[in-house]
Amino acid sequence: MDNFQSHGFSASHQQPTGTLQLEFRGSGSEYFRIWIVNLLLTILTLGIYSAWAKVRRNRYLYSSTHLGGSSFEYHGNAMAILKGRVVAFVFFFCYNMAFKYSLALGGAMVVLMAMIMPWLVWKSLQFKLYNSSYRGIRFGFRGTAQQAYTTFLLWPFLTGITLYLLAPVFHQRLKQFQHNESRFGSTHFSFNAGSGAFYKAYLLGIGIMIVGIVVIIVGFGGTVALGSLTHGTKGGAAAVFLALALYAWMFAIYPIFLTLLQNLIWNHTKLGDHQFKNNLTWGRMSFIAITNVLAIAFTLGLFIPFAQIRALRYRIESLELEVNGSLDNFIAETQEQVSATGEGMADLLDFDLSL
Repeated sequence: MDNFQSHGFSASHQQPTGTLQLEFRGSGSEYFRIWIVNLLLTILTLGIYSAWAKVRRNRYLYSSTHLGGSSFEYHGNAMAILKGRVVAFVFFFCYNMAFKYSLALGGAMVVLMAMIMPWLVWKSLQFKLYNSSYRGIRFGFRGTAQQAYTTFLLWPFLTGITLYLLAPVFHQRLKQFQHNESRFGSTHFSFNAGSGAFYKAYLLGIGIMIVGIVVIIVGFGGTVALGSLTHGTKGGAAAVFLALALYAWMFAIYPIFLTLLQNLIWNHTKLGDHQFKNNLTWGRMSFIAITNVLAIAFTLGLFIPFAQIRALRYRIESLELEVNGSLDNFIAETQEQVSATGEGMADLLDFDLSL
């Protein structure tokens, strides 16, 4: 009972109030058993079982994620996922074959894929959210096809022709579309970060990357030059170490960039009147990423499921929900609203493109 009190539960009703932290109760050993069976069956069935593997994996990960004492649920259908993967395979097969026949046919295939892909991604987003639930209430996605084409076709095109100068704007529009159009029951999420905040995050990440590159080059550059003048072999070894150091830094910068963006995105996201807060730190993210890679290398890949759980646990448990009132009251109100309006048949989709 003391544990419930410390997490904001009242002794009589056990209702969470205030700030609630997401919990992840999965373990690497449990997930390893799921992962290894999924891998073997996917190989034996030439990839067909991968759809059922995804359902099994997601059900475990969702049920292991808790908020306010309750877990999330995944309701995805393996056949729907298999349909999506067949569609994706057909498209990419036709894309590759088209260029073998003629450049014009290949170009036409590129245009066709560009025209269809936003629609497929839109349907996939609807499928993913509708098949997720919490305390028996489904999530949903209300975004339109027109918004999907603007987000996934127009903005990537503008980003490309501006040599990626509009990449932060595209990223902001993408998250705005995903978060603003998502809902839990009849309660909608909202996203209020502007393009300026994304430019700051991108510039900070790029700045950190450049500073690290300069420090490495300055630190190793003298050694490389001196080694080349005094002894060619030593100079070559120093050059190899320089290349390895640059590669390691480029790998290490990813979790830093991910930290900046995930904190930015979730700290500007709300569910109704309830505010999300994200507390990822650069040091912890980098430590997990680097040690995961080393462990995967030393175990010849067998540490992969444990690495995935380590990274996922930290990312999930860094996310909090500042509840404005009682979560139980919010859930009860949401249930009443859903019962009154019903779930639209347009949300009941049977297609999933995501892998």
